[in-house]
Amino acid sequence: MIVAAAAVFAAALAAVSVVDLRERRIPNVIVLPAAAVVLVLHTLADRSWDWLLAALIAFGVLLVVAIVARGGFGMGDVKLALLLGAMLGRDIVLALLVGFALAAVPSLVLVALGRRRATLPLAPFLAVGGLAVLPFAVKL
Repeated sequence: MIVAAAAVFAAALAAVSVVDLRERRIPNVIVLPAAAVVLVLHTLADRSWDWLLAALIAFGVLLVVAIVARGGFGMGDVKLALLLGAMLGRDIVLALLVGFALAAVPSLVLVALGRRRATLPLAPFLAVGGLAVLPFAVKL
């Protein structure tokens, strides 16, 4: 079950990253069904509320940040946090830290170049953070 959940997770992250790079959006049609499938498979494999709780907390925290930041990132990133939390559980915190740290590097370069209005798609960075933490979060 966990391997199937990890496969769905990785495939969804890859698809979402490509779409975000090309179109600057994260499609609900990918991220929401993937989050549901991962949550069900992960919960069946490890009967715990941790996965649901982590997904909802990650969603809630990023929702608050998105509202407060006003344009810092979009609702797609918030929904992506739901998927990340469903797969990674408590390790979502580390995945988000890795993703945001990776995104900070090109962001700082853009600021240094005077391109403050330039935007970067966040999903690929969050995906790398999620995949980097995956082996530590679950026993595959």
